[in-house]
Amino acid sequence: MTDPAPENFRTPLTDLHEAAGATMTDFAGWQMPLRFEGHLAEHHAVRERSGIFDLSHMGQIEVSGPQADAALDHALVSAASRLRVGRARYTVLVAPDGGILDDLIVYRLQQGEFLVIANAANRQTVLTELTARSAGFEAAVVDRTVHRALIALQGPAAAGILAPLLAADLEPLRYYASLSTTFEQVPVLVARTGYTGEDGFELVVPAEAATTVWEQLLQAGSAAGLQACGLAARDSLRLEAGMPLYGQELTRQTTPFEVGLGRLVHLDRDFIGAQVLTQRAEAPTGEHLIGLIGTGRRAARAGYPVLTGDQPIGQVTSGALSPTLGHPVAIARVAEPTDVGQQLAVDVRGSIQQMEVVELPFYRRPKK
Repeated sequence: MTDPAPENFRTPLTDLHEAAGATMTDFAGWQMPLRFEGHLAEHHAVRERSGIFDLSHMGQIEVSGPQADAALDHALVSAASRLRVGRARYTVLVAPDGGILDDLIVYRLQQGEFLVIANAANRQTVLTELTARSAGFEAAVVDRTVHRALIALQGPAAAGILAPLLAADLEPLRYYASLSTTFEQVPVLVARTGYTGEDGFELVVPAEAATTVWEQLLQAGSAAGLQACGLAARDSLRLEAGMPLYGQELTRQTTPFEVGLGRLVHLDRDFIGAQVLTQRAEAPTGEHLIGLIGTGRRAARAGYPVLTGDQPIGQVTSGALSPTLGHPVAIARVAEPTDVGQQLAVDVRGSIQQMEVVELPFYRRPKK
């Protein structure tokens, strides 16, 4: 089942963003903040201190019941039944022909209860597919998106800002783990996950409490330089961290094996798309994603051709001038073997720009 979409697709925090002077944009039908003080300031705040993001446009779909784990095992390329309570897994939903429909995070909240986080643009697709694929199982699929908010707190100062506000101890929480607790009396699910390459947390809160949580986080983090951040900074942060984006690196025309996600596919069991993906694993197409770095200030943007000599071998899927590193970075999908250190070229609007193949990610946060 699905809940009605909110009027004008506004998150519970949209009024606050507009009052703060954020530049708003339409994203997957939602009014979302593109930037607040500025893209670069927000990007650097996350790398150096901490940033807070409204992610309430992301789909929040519950799958529950005695056979919820079996239903998700049937629906997804990864076995949800192997998740322990309190743990999460990054995975993908594929069509019967193996093409990626969306990338997801699945949280096992307790026995027989899962939360699936889907991309905003694919929310209805994921809901429809999970509902259809759960038929025949004792499992209910319910869309909770409009009843909740999702707030991300990311950056090296995130734990110090959040910990004093929670009833539970944050210190033992591992990466890709979650816990249910209270935030100043508000019930929250806190997960140590994120899309920035930094340590951080994502908080699932009731929609009616979102404003309170957002404002208290900003107040608690003011001394640490916490910055409200928009979608522009989120995209440049995830690119530096080498994280794929649906619609760019991940598409309906690619399987997990063409985009470096073959490790997610558990082929020792049956699921929708398993037969095709088994064949793809045994006979790969040769397509793969690579990292590219360049010099100068001109970015290689999505869609630009990648060349070896004068022969096209693929195209850029995401590219930008890295705010952290100070040089162009790009992810590209290519159809020929490549080696780290190899020199390729990108056609940047008719100008040939030399770029070097590197391992992803481009940026790794410093170890403590």
